[in-house]
Amino acid sequence: MHSLSSAIDSFPSVKVLVIGDLMLDRFIYGKIERISPEAPVPIFKVESSKEMLGGAGNVAANLRALGCHVSYVGLVGNDVDGSTLTHLLKESRVRAYLLQPDNFPTIVKSRLIAGSNHISRVDREEKAPDLSHSLPVLMERFRRLVSRADIVLLSDYGKGLLTTQNTPQLIEICQKLHKRVIVDPKGADYSKYVGATLVKPNLKEFTEVTGGIPFDPSAPDFEQRLSAAAADLITRFHLGNILITLGEHGMALISAEEPTRVCRIPTKAREVYDVSGAGDTSLATLGATLALGIPVVQAMRLANIASGVVVGKVGTATVSATELRSALLTDEASLPDSTTDPTSPQRKICSLAAATTLVDDLRKTGKVIGFTNGVFDCCHMGHLSSLMAARKECDVLVVGVNSDACVKRLKGEGRPIHDERTRALLLASLEFVDCVILFDEDTPMEIIKNLRPDVLAKEGYTIDRWPEAQYAQGYGARIVTLTRVGNYSTTALINKMK
Repeated sequence: MHSLSSAIDSFPSVKVLVIGDLMLDRFIYGKIERISPEAPVPIFKVESSKEMLGGAGNVAANLRALGCHVSYVGLVGNDVDGSTLTHLLKESRVRAYLLQPDNFPTIVKSRLIAGSNHISRVDREEKAPDLSHSLPVLMERFRRLVSRADIVLLSDYGKGLLTTQNTPQLIEICQKLHKRVIVDPKGADYSKYVGATLVKPNLKEFTEVTGGIPFDPSAPDFEQRLSAAAADLITRFHLGNILITLGEHGMALISAEEPTRVCRIPTKAREVYDVSGAGDTSLATLGATLALGIPVVQAMRLANIASGVVVGKVGTATVSATELRSALLTDEASLPDSTTDPTSPQRKICSLAAATTLVDDLRKTGKVIGFTNGVFDCCHMGHLSSLMAARKECDVLVVGVNSDACVKRLKGEGRPIHDERTRALLLASLEFVDCVILFDEDTPMEIIKNLRPDVLAKEGYTIDRWPEAQYAQGYGARIVTLTRVGNYSTTALINKMK
């Protein structure tokens, strides 16, 4: 495996086992318009709600979004919320093995959100009951699941599933079966993580486990102090690596192979809407990448990029393979090499979140935003003519490009001829294309809902059979049906080459 892009393409071959604390994340959306007459508190008017997999369940959901095969072992209550979690796991196509002890309520975290602002969080939780009587059954099941997995992720939220009794046994099973085990830890007792391949605390958690003396990432001796404290943990608990997430300061890796060296990568500045589940996204991406044999430093970079995507979303969010691939292209365009050239086409390939920010800024300057979409496989004169015609209708042209997975669904296993990276880069190299966005869905409706382009242009579609145009017309967009030039098509081109 030579590139992170090819790693993303290989995620569907990866089998991951996740074990950890499961919870239901409930998001209640509404608005605040007045203060209560009963007390000096705002009145929150509920408009909608959404329920999602939380805790270790969100790690599993992120792995599925990346395309991995996922097995999951967790704990759930025998109640309505537990049934909801079971349904969500099944809906996400996660193979779940759930323990349901008596008199244990499902952990639920409910968030009140007005606009993009969290107003309050209401938690219902109890620590898991004593599971020692279930330990033999749990370990036997775990042993079978580990034997079929490429890597094991332990997502410890401190809710009682991963105890000082069973966690060392779980890691020992992984070692005997020669499987790497990655831990997202909780608490100051790392004795239960002895022998783990990698432990991934945040800086606050790392501070707690190393004596409580704070670390300042901006201090000149930060890396020296960090490596000394990490090396001590690595030696005491026989850890392979410690990866410390530093929030806005990025990530820092200390390895048992080079305990005095800190490998550090920065976080790119971006608008942050919500940090819910960013650690889960990071763990999932890290685990999936390491399972392919990618070096830890490279896997760390991809995990950092994935976290950057998810914080731009509201709620406990996941990152799809297409979003990650697009964000990777954007990141590569800013690396300290020839791609820093401002004329590099890679800079035009954006995630939906980045494109939304770009479009909002351009619209404030009076620019007319146009949008078109397509597969653009084996780009030919018909494609070029349509793109040039679309560009004449606007100041800024955004082009949506179907992902490889989407094209296969729509056109069969033999397509596309060119992969999504090639197609996106080719379009981005055209001077009359200003922004390229890859999308996984069968239609670009989600892009249009976010960007709200002023002009929608597409060849050969009338509005009666063009749902995206009907939606855009509803908010006032101008709809343009482009004229087909000549008798060009990718199918005809492929047949001619045959």
